[in-house]
Amino acid sequence: MGLMDFIKGELLEIIEWQDDSRDTIAWRFPDDDKAIKNGAQLIVRESQSAQFLYLGQFGDAFGPGKHTLTTDNIPVLTRLKGWKYGFQSPFKADVYFVNTRLFTGNKWGTANPIMLRDADLGVVRARAYGTYDFKVVNVPVFLKEVAGSDHDFRVDEFADTMRSRIVSVFSDALATAHVPVFDVATRYMDLGDALLPLINPVISAKYGIEVASFIVENVSVPPEVEEAIDKRSAMSAIGNLNDYVKYQMGQGMAAGGGGGGAAGMASELAVGFAVAKELMQQGNLTGGTPPPVPGASPAVPEIDVLDPATIAQMLGVSDADVMAEIEAGNLPAKKIGSAYRVTRAALDEFLAK
Repeated sequence: MGLMDFIKGELLEIIEWQDDSRDTIAWRFPDDDKAIKNGAQLIVRESQSAQFLYLGQFGDAFGPGKHTLTTDNIPVLTRLKGWKYGFQSPFKADVYFVNTRLFTGNKWGTANPIMLRDADLGVVRARAYGTYDFKVVNVPVFLKEVAGSDHDFRVDEFADTMRSRIVSVFSDALATAHVPVFDVATRYMDLGDALLPLINPVISAKYGIEVASFIVENVSVPPEVEEAIDKRSAMSAIGNLNDYVKYQMGQGMAAGGGGGGAAGMASELAVGFAVAKELMQQGNLTGGTPPPVPGASPAVPEIDVLDPATIAQMLGVSDADVMAEIEAGNLPAKKIGSAYRVTRAALDEFLAK
């Protein structure tokens, strides 16, 4: 082997990265202690960036294309190296290829609950998870702060750091956004879009990357809070409480055979009192004639002293139910002769309990 063949074998003439993986972010060209020939060919493919480093200092960067390495197109490295021996002098430098494509489907999630202050529920503990897409936008910052001197840096090596950083920003943003817990489930897309301007300045400055999309897939709360949300949804679905209670009373009577039995009697009476209490809150028993109960006789004119039959008619329950409350002492009444009489004030006080 001649001298020229030996020298040629010690020089790098073609520098490229043929990436066949889907998760490698940065890759250092293996020079095997060889020098780069002046005039060598640098091939950078789409979604790649080539960054030169010389003695720990960042030199020139090259985007996609075929580049001939000469003093004309690598001025920074030329200045650092000082090719004082002219165009034929080789030089030593590290070449890092960075994948600038979009890395999609990366998962994030809160390891611990986020404490939220909600106007309806007070302080609530919530957990969240989702996915995000990112890409490298500042190669020198990424190599310096993240990849370092790793010759083959992959996504999974950075996953935990990214996850903790994103969760931290997400937690702060959600805690200060004052979004009601009842509305979180309907605003997942809005949350993701709103958080991008908060996440990217921090991530870009710290790691040289940009989050292209941030998706919130779920925000969960403790079981007791979920139960409260379900109850509120049920109340909204019911609509008019007065009509709903009347309906329940009718269903209870039908199931109990028209009030037969102690359980059926108690159920009917409780529902009837609930109806009456609701009507009182709406002002229907404190002034004017109460609305008719389905299946009952025409409304009785309002008087100051009532008998058990009138009270039963007003409440839509049986006479026996009213007598049971009177004899138990729950409903104050005055026995005149063989009949009981109840003042309207006593009835109102009983219903208000």
